Amino acid sequence: MAQSFPLPQGFERFPIWPGKAPGGERVTVQEVESLRRPDSGPDDGVFAHVVTPTLTLLRPAKPNGAAILLIPGGGYSRVAIGHEGYNIARRFAEAGYVCFSLLYRLPADGWAAGAEAPLQDAQRALRLIRALAPREKFDANRIGVMGFSAGGHLAAWLTSRTPQESYTPVDAADREPIRAAIAAYMYPVIQMESAFVHTGSRAQLLGPDPTAERKRAYSLDQDVSAETPPVFLAHALDDKAVPPENSLAMLAALRAKGIAAECHLFENGGHGFGLVASPAAPAPWPDLFLNFARRHGL
Repeated sequence: MAQSFPLPQGFERFPIWPGKAPGGERVTVQEVESLRRPDSGPDDGVFAHVVTPTLTLLRPAKPNGAAILLIPGGGYSRVAIGHEGYNIARRFAEAGYVCFSLLYRLPADGWAAGAEAPLQDAQRALRLIRALAPREKFDANRIGVMGFSAGGHLAAWLTSRTPQESYTPVDAADREPIRAAIAAYMYPVIQMESAFVHTGSRAQLLGPDPTAERKRAYSLDQDVSAETPPVFLAHALDDKAVPPENSLAMLAALRAKGIAAECHLFENGGHGFGLVASPAAPAPWPDLFLNFARRHGL
């Protein structure tokens, strides 16, 4: 794995698969980390062409017995591990959560699973986190999943549909259920077939000219499972990249199935606001999420 920047202090990174990730026989890309923006610091990296999927762990000083899997975005063409992984992990570790940031493979890099390569990594990561619960001293039934933008699509894919095996089990961790206690979709990509689609994410995931059937199959407001955990949604109304109608469509689908849900629409913030300290950014969203999480036992 090519890594340009050292991990921030206190973080630990480890691969999620024993050996190589599955289905990589024809993969020729080389993994690379770069800065998200030219003026970013060294812990604001983004990865492209991920070859070695990993979890990056941050332990809290005062654990509360629960954990969160963070899935950064990047339009399915890169993974903003610093902005929507490390930064978010610091905030929730302060609240007592063991935090895991997922670096996942990207669908257009030649993996045999194609569009499902990221789902393989997300399913494996959630199972691995459950298996690590005794060692890390949290309750395996108190794990939340939070995803951002395209990572919100992946988080919804992981948590809002009846789990189906996307890979052949490789070890004892794969006996764990693919189940989370709650989920959060932050300015998520949800729809693939409406006027509100994020075309970049769809092109990376499904190619330049997907069929109507494939667009529907990957629209996550379709086929929501009645077993979906409680869901927190947040979106800015001035998001020009991923319109807030994505969150509204997911909210409607959750309500139709009787799933507990909470949705916050902020006047300002744009896309990808994360924890950016800006007067226009919706700063209180972490507290809103924490209140929601605690009400639902996380």
